Amino acid sequence: MVKFVGIAGSLRPESYSQLALGLAGDRLRALGAEVELLDLRQMNLPLCHGGKDYVDYPDVERLRQAFHEADGFVLVTPEYHGSVSGVLKNSLDLMSFDQLDGKVAGLISILGGQSNSNALNDLRTILRWVHTWVIPEQVAIGQAWKAFDDQGKLLDEKLSQRLDAFAQSLYDNTRKLRGVD
Repeated sequence: MVKFVGIAGSLRPESYSQLALGLAGDRLRALGAEVELLDLRQMNLPLCHGGKDYVDYPDVERLRQAFHEADGFVLVTPEYHGSVSGVLKNSLDLMSFDQLDGKVAGLISILGGQSNSNALNDLRTILRWVHTWVIPEQVAIGQAWKAFDDQGKLLDEKLSQRLDAFAQSLYDNTRKLRGVD
């Protein structure tokens, strides 16, 4: 069985990034995947200092282990000042090739304004450096404050269909690239 882990780079209590991550996780589960979603808001992660050991922070090992065991992952970032959130970047910096090399990733961004690809393109660059395969499909949810209903579902049917296609591509490509049945 193909296994995914997902994180969202937002610490806001009512995070649209977390909503999108949950929807992506649900869609991957519906396809038959095992999915673990880690909530960075509930983890005690230090700022990356470039070393390998973070003995005072067991959640670093928890993060690393979850990514190490996964075949692929979902990353969701709010777009802050035209790029990836510091929270998400720091989480990736706490990991290394041991956790990220050869894995398959799907990317989602959340924006307060109109959809664009700035943060998604930056994430692609970051992941290329650690030899992660990023699927071509990506989802940018613009004007997030009006994109979800009261139950956390996407209101725009076309956007919802794009998320379905994203999940299908991530699932299929991860199975192919990782050789998982």
